[in-house]
Amino acid sequence: MSILPLPATGFDLDVPILIVGAGACGLVAALAATDAGAEVLVVEADAAPSGSTALSAGLIPAAGTRFQRDAGIEDTADLFARDIQKKAKGENPQELVDRLAEHSGKVIEWLADRFDLPFSVVTDFDYPGHSRRRMHGLPTRAGRELIDRLRSACETQGIDIICNRRATSLFVEGDHVRGVRLEGPNGTEDVGCGALILACNGYGGNRDMVRQFMPEIENAVWFGHDYNQGDAVTWGEALGADTLHLGAYQGHGNVAHPQGILITWAVITQGGVQVNLNGERFWDESQGYSEAARAVLSQAGGVAWTIFDSRIAGIARQFQDFKDAEAIGAIRTADSLAELAEVTGLPKDALTRTTTNIPTDKPDAFGRSFLGEPLKPPYCAVKVTGALFHTQGGLKIDQNARVVGKGGNVFPNLFAAGGAAVGVSGSGDSGYLSGNGLMAATVLGHIAGSAAANDMKKEHGHA
Repeated sequence: MSILPLPATGFDLDVPILIVGAGACGLVAALAATDAGAEVLVVEADAAPSGSTALSAGLIPAAGTRFQRDAGIEDTADLFARDIQKKAKGENPQELVDRLAEHSGKVIEWLADRFDLPFSVVTDFDYPGHSRRRMHGLPTRAGRELIDRLRSACETQGIDIICNRRATSLFVEGDHVRGVRLEGPNGTEDVGCGALILACNGYGGNRDMVRQFMPEIENAVWFGHDYNQGDAVTWGEALGADTLHLGAYQGHGNVAHPQGILITWAVITQGGVQVNLNGERFWDESQGYSEAARAVLSQAGGVAWTIFDSRIAGIARQFQDFKDAEAIGAIRTADSLAELAEVTGLPKDALTRTTTNIPTDKPDAFGRSFLGEPLKPPYCAVKVTGALFHTQGGLKIDQNARVVGKGGNVFPNLFAAGGAAVGVSGSGDSGYLSGNGLMAATVLGHIAGSAAANDMKKEHGHA
């Protein structure tokens, strides 16, 4: 990853706006810029658009949408912003939180109205830290559907997405980025640009950076996209850009092991528990799935069993991932606790004691309050481990997603969004409010794409 002077022989190709990365962030940025009348090119290192988005549940939290109103949910951007800051203990830049919360609903409705994305709100369970039900998802509740629909929308708009092209260097003149060097199957290509949007996510796939910034999670399963190598931060630091919260990340402590399938946290919020190999609970699971990664990894073997029942499984089946896990036998079922002990290999007495001694009238010994029905047969269990999903720190940005320098200066035509920019999850893992990653990807993508397009219009006298 290097910074280069302008190529002596000029660029092989020039585009008004170049976007590096074709996950949700890059594709939304492309749609926003095109919608505002600018021409864009998206380059993607992988063979097809996917990114960490395709590995997620595809749920985007947004406040004050008509989808919420149709479901009888009253919500506001202010309330959403307060929830974000409360989870992160006030560690986020307030103006960034306010900007994302305020734009979240508009972006969801724009994607639905302009590009026919059929969003609906998850209404049958609550996510930790959200005081309203505001998770918007597509019918399969899977990130793969989100990325496929965004790609299809880009194709309909005539947006060029070139895959198998890895950005390796930036061409810089003063405080302007003038282009990018790409490595592809046929060698290198130098592409000039009027504006550059970094939508290449964070550094979770870079083991050295993970060890440096978040050593407590370095042994977790990596559940993100392998091209998340920290390019944006590396380039930014070489340019003198400022960074924030590089130790922040989203973990997940409910990934089926060894199958590597994400199990929805609904199995916990609806009354499920996690036990270690001794059949004993070890933490307050209601804190959230990001913190769960460290909690599970701290147990013997770095694994746990998530125990729930058939009622909860019925709610979890709205997620394609859960159905996939069932289909390949990752979810064990049993008609009694004795049978559950047999199919999991957990000690029968401890497992029985753990699952039958859950108080419903007061918080338990870990401080968790169980609301709703106790677990009853038939029972379900899945062996899980802790995973690192994506990093949440990154380049510091201004209100329009422009990259900010260490001296407070702004790089006029360099934008960072999604995982390339600092998120709103505080400084560690416990500040992650469910959906923060995709919310920042889509909303910042929209902001960056719109701002870059407006710049192009001004440059060409159309303002």
